[in-house]
Amino acid sequence: MSADDEIRDLLKSDTFGHIERVRRGDQVFVRRDTRSAHWLLRPAARWAARHEARGLERLQGLADVPQLLRWDGEVLERSWMAGAPMQVAAPQDPAWFRQAHRLLKSLRGRGLAHNDLAKEPNWLVTPDNRPAVLDFQICWISRRRGAWFRMLAREDLRHLLKHKRTYCPQALTPVERRLLARRSWLARTWKATGKRVYKYIARRWFGYWDDDGGALRVRRTPPP
Repeated sequence: MSADDEIRDLLKSDTFGHIERVRRGDQVFVRRDTRSAHWLLRPAARWAARHEARGLERLQGLADVPQLLRWDGEVLERSWMAGAPMQVAAPQDPAWFRQAHRLLKSLRGRGLAHNDLAKEPNWLVTPDNRPAVLDFQICWISRRRGAWFRMLAREDLRHLLKHKRTYCPQALTPVERRLLARRSWLARTWKATGKRVYKYIARRWFGYWDDDGGALRVRRTPPP
């Protein structure tokens, strides 16, 4: 079947390219195309896509994460995952959060920290009420699981517990509450400095309005 026979649904378009859901016969997948990125940002867009491909390669065969189908240096294709984003599904089942914790352990077991799980759209609630994780563009891939990797993995868990505090607070254990209260120096520094810079650049230059899971608005015009 040729590309002309594909059915495409645009999911997102911004200065880093566009993302579409593609149906080709019985196959459904997601295509991230950096060729439409603003020319100034095309190298960064391709770096991010290449890094996501590396992360997905590390997770190949793992359930509840996308599977890499193709990366050719410009276009990334990965499996489609059905489900509703966390901010829409609002999971309130303690079992969902236990499964999400096990999923994070599986990521850590593959030597990967996600690094962007504060954003609720990166969490899915699948049709069978399982957690799934998306968007590995800024993941940390490590061969040696030293102190830095362990800190990033703890931050992934702490972000999950923040979501649990929002949607299922009655199920928080005393240990989880203590972990929530104990922010790493990285989290404190990011909140005091880098997060403000990131939000300013993302909103003023790229049109993103994303408050760790709030509504995401994308401006479709390139930066001046």
